[in-house]
Amino acid sequence: MMSGKTVIVTGANSGIGKATAAGIVRLRGRVIMACRDLTRAEEAARDIQLQTGADGSLVVVRYLDLASLTSVRAFCQGIIEDEPRLDVLINNAGVYQCPLTRTEDGFEMQFGVNHLGHFLLTHLLLDLLKRSAPSRVVVVSSKLYKHGDINFEDLNSEQSYDKAFAYSRSKLANLLFTCELARRMEGSGVTVNALTPGIVRTNLGRHVQVSVVAKPLFNLLSWGLFKTPEEGARTSVYLACSPDVEGVRGKCFADCRPQVLLDKATDQRVASKLWDISEVMVGLTT
Repeated sequence: MMSGKTVIVTGANSGIGKATAAGIVRLRGRVIMACRDLTRAEEAARDIQLQTGADGSLVVVRYLDLASLTSVRAFCQGIIEDEPRLDVLINNAGVYQCPLTRTEDGFEMQFGVNHLGHFLLTHLLLDLLKRSAPSRVVVVSSKLYKHGDINFEDLNSEQSYDKAFAYSRSKLANLLFTCELARRMEGSGVTVNALTPGIVRTNLGRHVQVSVVAKPLFNLLSWGLFKTPEEGARTSVYLACSPDVEGVRGKCFADCRPQVLLDKATDQRVASKLWDISEVMVGLTT
């Protein structure tokens, strides 16, 4: 079904990203794993090959650090030079509720990686996606977007920082980006959709504090209630590969079904303003 198609998955070395890459390789797609930790990415690539029985040509590892705009530009330059086509871009990588840290360019880490890094990445690969049309952009968000808002006065957490709010804001930004990019790509043959994977057992929550006493209970509950990475990746694979969503754009899916979003996630005025400010922040316009 995906034979001859090339798919980029960011953050593909673990969790949902790795399961997404494996799911696409199973469908005979070729996956470029865009990762910051090359050692773990190479291990994950070997694991995917073992799981799927695919040969090395279907799994490629490339260095990408979304906390560095220089790295994003270098990655995109390499892709444009080496790849004749790009059928799907899956913006999957994410930082979750980390203590206040800054990217190489001085952005708050969650907003910088989850939104701005992917914003620049997508922008720089758009021409290749358009040339490869029909092509797709898939954005991994989170239901926690509901707790976020876009405060244009303090997008970079200079005035205050709350790690949970900052994560929610970055995931709301993902949905507003999806909405605005889908509008801009109308008629181009590039479709853009988002998804919320639900609560998945991954190492994304490594910054969440659970007491030593509660840890065994937390682990037990997570095995019972949380999705496996494979279950969490199902909607990503669906949006990347399924003929059911051909031509569908600007929607958000969960469990392979379209969702109704809160108004703040589809506010055209806010989406457009966030786009303009993001362009300035990543240096696309002054």
